Amino acid sequence: MEAGNTKTALVTGSTDGLGRGVARELARRGYAVILHGRSEARCEEAAAELPGGAAGYLVADLSSLGEVRKMAREVLAGRERLDLLVNNAGVISRERRESREGFELTFAVNYLSHFLLTLLLLPLLRRSAPARVVNVASAAQSPIDFEDPMMERSYSPMEAYARSKLAQVMFSFALAGRLSGTGVCVNALHPASLMDTKMVRESFGRPMSSVEEGVRAVVRLAASSELEGVSGRYFEGTREARAHPQAYDPAARERLWELSEGLCGALDAGR
Repeated sequence: MEAGNTKTALVTGSTDGLGRGVARELARRGYAVILHGRSEARCEEAAAELPGGAAGYLVADLSSLGEVRKMAREVLAGRERLDLLVNNAGVISRERRESREGFELTFAVNYLSHFLLTLLLLPLLRRSAPARVVNVASAAQSPIDFEDPMMERSYSPMEAYARSKLAQVMFSFALAGRLSGTGVCVNALHPASLMDTKMVRESFGRPMSSVEEGVRAVVRLAASSELEGVSGRYFEGTREARAHPQAYDPAARERLWELSEGLCGALDAGR
């Protein structure tokens, strides 16, 4: 259990790249950091490098909503508070693949898993307020095609990635509105362009920026006192920016929310 007034943070996808750097910096700032990854060995390796060690780790494949629910149950059962949730994990799939539940994989991992995880953890976040949710999105954003959300008619890796990232931004805006006045702030950001991560090297080749640049942007949004109370915003690095126009369409945001609830099933299932 957490001791005293130590803040607790959960960072998804924190065994490599940006997530690992964010977890390390949050731990350096005194947060009790819960790591997440798909491999227990990688989680243990990442935990060993955190200042003071990790507060724990969660092993889950975010392409399975069942594992997302299990992960949420473990947090709710084992933690007295959650001050910060950083939804960072992400993939790019060169070919169209499906998640365990049959959803397009990039959409399922990058967006849908975090939609479900965040809503399942909301009771704990609200009890811990002031609390923050940071959704790691991207400047690469394409509008959701609600007639073909799973990209069954045509598929391209970058289009799938860009749709999933806009979905994260739309979710951030919608959730921020629903949580107004609760003390839980929700924001999204593009941390830096083509950071030097494994995903970028494998998908794009040469990186354009450092992981450290992205870490600074995420940690500022997650922990800076100057952003206390700021919610429902989109940032590129440390600068507030405009997202794709669809993110500002209330009807589109509501349609995405309803689609997401339908895909996830009853949000209390498996609690």
